[in-house]
Amino acid sequence: MREGIHPNYYQANVTCNCGNTFVTGSTKPEIHVEVCSKCHSFYTGQQKTAAARGRIDKFNKKYGVESK
Repeated sequence: MREGIHPNYYQANVTCNCGNTFVTGSTKPEIHVEVCSKCHSFYTGQQKTAAARGRIDKFNKKYGVESK
C-alpha cells in the first residue's frame, strides 16, 4: 500500500438524538445520528404494531366500520 493516501482511522463516539452513545471505528472522530438501534421502531418491536394498526384502519375505512 502507498504511504500517505489513506485517511486516519479513529475510535469514533457515536451519539444518537435519543441520548444513546456507543463507540465504533470510523474516519471521523465523532458521529451524530438521528436514529439508532435503541430508538428505531424495527429494533424496539413497534414496527409490527404500527403496520397492523394501519391495516386495521384501512379495513375499517373500506367497510364503513366506526370505531368507538
